[in-house]
Amino acid sequence: MTIFNIFTENIFSGWELDEKDVIEKTKKMLEYFVQHLASESCLNNQKYESLTLDIVFCDSEKTHELNREYRDKDKPADIITFAIFADDETRFIFDGDINLGEIVIALDKVIEGVNRDISFSKNKEQELFFLISHGLMHLLGFDHQDEEEYNFVIENQRKALECIEYDKI
Repeated sequence: MTIFNIFTENIFSGWELDEKDVIEKTKKMLEYFVQHLASESCLNNQKYESLTLDIVFCDSEKTHELNREYRDKDKPADIITFAIFADDETRFIFDGDINLGEIVIALDKVIEGVNRDISFSKNKEQELFFLISHGLMHLLGFDHQDEEEYNFVIENQRKALECIEYDKI
């Protein structure tokens, strides 16, 4: 049984998250991905006992800064992922633990998207978990450069979201 170490930090003052709930739901989605997609992911043929990742909740000013600094894009983003394990060809495993990386989410963009009806989600909590599931896919090495990859990512996100009863959030 894989141990999931998920750490959160909320530096956005406009939304008091239940971080314990976020961690528990993220663990359920990650468990789904590991059970169903490990052989197609960066985890394929790896020996590990635990997976670790961080989720930082911030504002769009911070994602704008990160986007500019690390991705040469001069605009804010709702989510940015730093896929340490998937992007590193050496695939460093320390004491049986794989550090998958970090998901950074601009909570003001989440709220804005739902309020402007530019998301598929009914409320900010659904949108948040949709973005987290998307970030998890990236941390596991999945991308969406073409329509086939995009459909694969979205379909698997939907399945993972079912594990947390997304439609009831």
